[in-house]
Amino acid sequence: MTLAGRFSAVPVLETARLRMRGHEVRDFEASASMWTDERVIRFITGKPSTRAESWSRLLRYIGHWQALSFGYWVVEDRETGAFLGEVGFADFKRDIVPPLDGIPEIGWALVPSAHGRGIATEAVTAALQWADRHIAGSHTVCLFDPEHTASLRVAEKAGYVHKADAVYFGNPTLVMERAKPSS
Repeated sequence: MTLAGRFSAVPVLETARLRMRGHEVRDFEASASMWTDERVIRFITGKPSTRAESWSRLLRYIGHWQALSFGYWVVEDRETGAFLGEVGFADFKRDIVPPLDGIPEIGWALVPSAHGRGIATEAVTAALQWADRHIAGSHTVCLFDPEHTASLRVAEKAGYVHKADAVYFGNPTLVMERAKPSS
């Protein structure tokens, strides 16, 4: 990992359609709304987040950059500035086998209006390009419900391959891994 404990400013990433930037307090309402939508949470938690849970998530996202020099970005439409979702890396210290501590875990969640448009693939690709240059270590992981076929397709397009089948909070969980490309 990069210099743990040393703050680094959240880089702004831009793609053809997206702008990815660090979270701010002003993002709370849009993020909280996304995390209550059944179409978003169905394969993630299966239950809507409370406002308190969404607030804690927002602070975790901000804190990851402070503590680990990597984290999550807000994904915005480059033309309109509309909130499209969140993508990034974390070390959640999950109680899971195989253990993932210390391995950056990529994740993504998008508002329903962004589903099926290639936005997740575009955002994940941009995040991985940044990570390949800035996060130390040989690989990253992602995990999700094995029935979430859309996320499976995004992960495979990004170069993730099956690492393990796991159980997390009593639910079947697919763990995938991506090796950093050789320089």
